[in-house]
Amino acid sequence: MESWYLLYCKRGQLARAQEHLERQDVPCFSPMYQMEKIVRKEKMLVDEPLFPNYLFIELDPERIHTTTISATRGVSHFIRFGKLPVQIPFSLIKSLMLQPKPLLLDPTRPKSGDKVIITEGIFEGLEAIYAEPDGETRSILFLNLINQKVEHRIENHQFEKQLES
Repeated sequence: MESWYLLYCKRGQLARAQEHLERQDVPCFSPMYQMEKIVRKEKMLVDEPLFPNYLFIELDPERIHTTTISATRGVSHFIRFGKLPVQIPFSLIKSLMLQPKPLLLDPTRPKSGDKVIITEGIFEGLEAIYAEPDGETRSILFLNLINQKVEHRIENHQFEKQLES
């Protein structure tokens, strides 16, 4: 009888495991969310797994043995309680499948008013206040020069959010 199970995949090999399992006609599901990140100096939406390295699969152990699944490329092991793999209720899987893909902002991206440190260019090492984005690849920062706030446009890769201590 088919049931849903939870697999732990090798680090960074979730997509590989899913591809190889689907080739074996094993239905797979990994809930995803979208995150706004800076990739190659541009702001992009990137799909990220909600549960990194975990993959839900629907499996009939009488048809395909669990050792075959465990030996699949990218798969590390089944999540177990004791000796038996954990069966996931279909209601949980269904509710995860029906959820819209949420959009999250990268926590390392500054918001208006955040302190940033300039990491490149002539102002390297100076602290500034993030004002707002200026297109896809640049941002507006406020620098304190000679006791006066000066607006300056700078490439997004030339500064980073200052961590609160």
